[in-house]
Amino acid sequence: MSIVKISDQEYKKFTELIFDEIGITLNEHKKSLMESRFYKRILHYKLDSFSLYYQVCKRDAREKIEMLNLITTNETYFFREKDHFDFLKEYLINYQDEVKLRIWSAASSVGAEAYSIAMLCDTLLPSNMWEVFGSDINNNVIKKARMGLYPIVWSEKISLELRHKYCLKGKGKYEGQFLVDRQLAKNVRFQNSNLLEENHSFGEFNIVFLRNVLIYFNNETRKQVIKNIMQNMKKGSLLIISQTENLNGLDINELEQVTPSIFKVK
Repeated sequence: MSIVKISDQEYKKFTELIFDEIGITLNEHKKSLMESRFYKRILHYKLDSFSLYYQVCKRDAREKIEMLNLITTNETYFFREKDHFDFLKEYLINYQDEVKLRIWSAASSVGAEAYSIAMLCDTLLPSNMWEVFGSDINNNVIKKARMGLYPIVWSEKISLELRHKYCLKGKGKYEGQFLVDRQLAKNVRFQNSNLLEENHSFGEFNIVFLRNVLIYFNNETRKQVIKNIMQNMKKGSLLIISQTENLNGLDINELEQVTPSIFKVK
């Protein structure tokens, strides 16, 4: 079987389907990414074009989910964007409320962000006073997050103190990996979720991490995602976005900027 390449027309059809399903906008620079990620499905079905794979996705709901999982798998690592975790540490040190602190990792991927947050919470608060909730549209990464098993190289950004306390080095068939301590994981929960939908059942959160997500949406969809998330935020709650993102042009008056990437609900 010769190597199959994706045409501009095929790429356009997939980008439209992906946008219709989950609101993510892919520009022309993602063409090679799509081609490489979908190629193994081309081989799986022994197809000779991306058009045929598109037809499979249209008629088979399970394959469509698999396709969406492939395109929404992103690179991640522990304690990404250190300034945010310095801010969180200070927030936790000064937390005086008698109500349990709840933090939402709203695009949790394989769970590195959620467990990074949990390590700080467990270090600075009693175990019955905090909860971390992670959600992602990708079913596969949610399964990995619940497992809490990662390549050992991912632990490099974790401080030695936290690494020794919460990271269990694998042996035998788990050589080269580490497992997040199960005691820590008891306060961390993961669930599949679409940010384009309201999720009232999640309850209210003190802090929401929504990082490296908005870049995939157009302005209309970005505003809808923020509005949906704010349904789970009370007055004084904090929204943290990536330092490479912004809310410019969204005209969301309910948010007050604290730093360039941190906002408070008025």
